[in-house]
Amino acid sequence: MTGDRHDFNVVRDFANSTSWLHGFMVFMAKDGVVLLAVALLVGWWIGRRENSPRKVAIAVWSALAALVAVALVQPIADAAAEQRPFVNHPEVHKLIAHAADFGFPSDHATAAGAIAAGLLFLSWQLGLVTALLALLIAFSRVYVGVHFPQDVLAGLALGAVVAAIGVFVVVPLLTRLLERLTRTPMRPLITSAGVTSGGAEPAL
Repeated sequence: MTGDRHDFNVVRDFANSTSWLHGFMVFMAKDGVVLLAVALLVGWWIGRRENSPRKVAIAVWSALAALVAVALVQPIADAAAEQRPFVNHPEVHKLIAHAADFGFPSDHATAAGAIAAGLLFLSWQLGLVTALLALLIAFSRVYVGVHFPQDVLAGLALGAVVAAIGVFVVVPLLTRLLERLTRTPMRPLITSAGVTSGGAEPAL
């Protein structure tokens, strides 16, 4: 914990000397998840454009993985019972308002890690951009004073593990389901390929 406190102080010293960054970091800390949602939509669009139910399934799972991973945060947080930086250290100036609940692991970082890891299996370019976004969101949560570095690192790791496991366990099931749905009115949500004039569907 001493090392983590030191790392937190390093980030906060940086924050104190970069007031020009405060607005951007506050946005990332509070609303960066909106950009993650955009990344998920891009992933879905890529899968649909490429007529790949598997890639669409990965995009869907990436969103579900974030929900599953965040659901795991609460029992872990209760067990770890780690106070946020501003609770035991009132000299910490928060840039955003936040409840004094337990902070390990960070739910924002957990969701970000899950989405980034999932999208890496869909497109390495999109995954890389989303991974950088996830790291920025995680860093911003420390920057604004509501998490220790270990909180966000644990969250990123938890989310990534949940997403990666699901790619091998859940995505095959989702892919089969989506392949079935291509024969229903929901087809346009899964593939941009049309049905041939004879009624037969093109190979996916």
